[in-house]
Amino acid sequence: MKKVSPWSGKKNLIQKSKNPLKVTEIKKKTVVALSLCFMLLSLKNLPAQTNDDCLTCHSDEELTKEIDGKEVSVYVNENQLLQSAHKNLECISCHTGFDMDELPHKENITPIDCESCHKDAPIKHSFHPQFLLSKQRLEKNGTSCKTCHGKHNVISPEEKKSAFNRTNIVEGCGNCHKDEKSSYTNSLHYKGFKEKISGAPDCLTCHNKEGIVSTKKIKTADLKINQTKLCLSCHLDNPEVRKRTAPSTGFILSYEKSIHGSEVLTGKPNAANCVDCHTAHQVNNASVGHSTINRSNIPNTCGRCHSSIKNDFELSVHGQAIQNGNVDAPVCTTCHGEHLILKHTDKSSPVSYENLSEKVCAKCHASEKLAQKFGISDDRFKTFEDSYHGLAIQGGSIEVANCASCHGTHKILSAENPLSTVNKNNLVKTCGKCHPGANKNFTVGKIHITMTDKKEPILELISSVYIILIITIIGGMFFHNTFDLIKKAKIKRLKQRGIIKREHYGHSLYLRMTVSERIQHLLLMISFIILVVTGFMLQYPNAWWVVFIKNLSNKAFEIRGLLHRIAAVVMVVDCVYHILYISFTERGKNLIKDLLPTVKDFKDAIGVAKFNLGITNIKPKLDRFGYVEKAEYWALVWGTILMTATGIVLWFDNTFIGLLTKLGVDIARLIHFYEAWLALLSIIVWHIYFVIFNPDIYPMNLAWIKGYISEEEMAEEHPLELEKIKHEQTDSNM
Repeated sequence: MKKVSPWSGKKNLIQKSKNPLKVTEIKKKTVVALSLCFMLLSLKNLPAQTNDDCLTCHSDEELTKEIDGKEVSVYVNENQLLQSAHKNLECISCHTGFDMDELPHKENITPIDCESCHKDAPIKHSFHPQFLLSKQRLEKNGTSCKTCHGKHNVISPEEKKSAFNRTNIVEGCGNCHKDEKSSYTNSLHYKGFKEKISGAPDCLTCHNKEGIVSTKKIKTADLKINQTKLCLSCHLDNPEVRKRTAPSTGFILSYEKSIHGSEVLTGKPNAANCVDCHTAHQVNNASVGHSTINRSNIPNTCGRCHSSIKNDFELSVHGQAIQNGNVDAPVCTTCHGEHLILKHTDKSSPVSYENLSEKVCAKCHASEKLAQKFGISDDRFKTFEDSYHGLAIQGGSIEVANCASCHGTHKILSAENPLSTVNKNNLVKTCGKCHPGANKNFTVGKIHITMTDKKEPILELISSVYIILIITIIGGMFFHNTFDLIKKAKIKRLKQRGIIKREHYGHSLYLRMTVSERIQHLLLMISFIILVVTGFMLQYPNAWWVVFIKNLSNKAFEIRGLLHRIAAVVMVVDCVYHILYISFTERGKNLIKDLLPTVKDFKDAIGVAKFNLGITNIKPKLDRFGYVEKAEYWALVWGTILMTATGIVLWFDNTFIGLLTKLGVDIARLIHFYEAWLALLSIIVWHIYFVIFNPDIYPMNLAWIKGYISEEEMAEEHPLELEKIKHEQTDSNM
């Protein structure tokens, strides 16, 4: 049998007043009657109050109570109560601590404690760290269970009409967090959420985790680590998300290797994490105009941490172009990268000293497309790459200037701007950073030029002359030696077959080179080889053999430069010794006398050509030095003078730029380069043939090692000298 509360149907016992809870406003007779009834019920141990008992008063829409000087409604909507998640509970299940001595209850009842039933609420609601505060502070700060879930109209989040059902969660949270809601509803995450895409996050996806919201109890470094892990839990660990998003796994993982990621992991609170760049709520693709990672917004995004750099960038030609809507202009990520941002001191970084020009500046300033589109020169990188600075960087130098050394890093200004480091009036100061004592002559001559640039006619002329010389001289040598090889090979084959009678020679040896001469030759040979190798290492830094050498040591470029200079000194010293030798020794004087060109040399050259071409069967008799050795010797003299003079200019560039201007040094460099090629090709085509591949002496003329040659070699190569020697021997024996 249902127990009936003694308060049921007693609503008329209490007069409806504006504030019936104040017992002073209740008629005294009613108070006495109710008190007696209450005492009798207590003595009989009757059950506690039911909802009907409470609603006897609280169903009155005008029922109020004064709290802190304000009238607050204490009306309870019975319909809401019957539809709530607590509909099967009695009022006193939540409203506890009634004083049985007061009617209908004590004026200040015990506050509701939801945790008495929902003991796991603080854990489930970790997104509200305020739960760690006292109940009084929660109420005061406006953050409590009833703030979000309501009072008597509590609805289970499982029901679709609940504000905290997943379909309504954004609106539910947005009631308080209006700014965050506004940002989130403009994000890519919200778009996926509305389209019910699997893995798209809502508020609780992120916030239902501990340590991702800033509080006094969590360190900033730990907060950033937690936020980063949270982002990676979807974008890296969730296959559903990963297959739908554009960035690859490698791209995402590269953040950990970046300066930002590594500093976050090592506990540096100022390091940027995902939220710092992508924001917490308004996450969007770079294609979205208001996205923080849209090109136009990148400077502001990076500028949150790098404010001074941002200010410089905004003044630069690049920054001005971005502000004017030029989407092709570079921003921070264009140069530094996106996720894999490394320190400029890291050799793997695109903005490192050795990579900057090639991997950053060249992307735009070597682009024909951008050059045509914006009317800029597309040869800036090419001309830099061909300069000493560019070649040295490619070779591994860590000292010479790169693009930033002259133009600056972030505050890059047009050369017409008076504040630009490359403005004509500022070049002396700019060059002086690396070249102490720089003067106005450093600015005379074009900066960005190639060795055949028409902007400098003198360079074009020198280059054209040398190309003609190389083609003519080396081409002539090649044809001369080709026909010589064919003729001598044919004669040797005919002798082997017995068609031509083989001459029989004695076993005498003839002095060709003394010890002193062999030492001179050896020093010349060694220094020349080193000069060629180390010189072309600078000029062709990306050649396979140069790359192989560079991979042997990080100090390859420094060693290269040192060896080149040592070899140059050795060659010059050797030349000085040779000058002394031919000036003060009897053999030396005879040597230079015999090397002087004569009319016979021209006749011999024509005669040998006729013989090799089969025009005549008579081969001219050559003396101690024929036209071959003489041409080679005087070419060596001329080349050594030029290479020494231009080499000194290049070695002491600071001094000579100041004296000869930059253009003068460019001329010296051009001559040095072409003369080196001419010398190398002459040695290969002319000298190597006559001392190695010449059929008369193959496999090698050993005079440079032993000093002597055989009588047969003398008869083939220097028959006139052999006749003179034999004639002298005959005269001495008579």
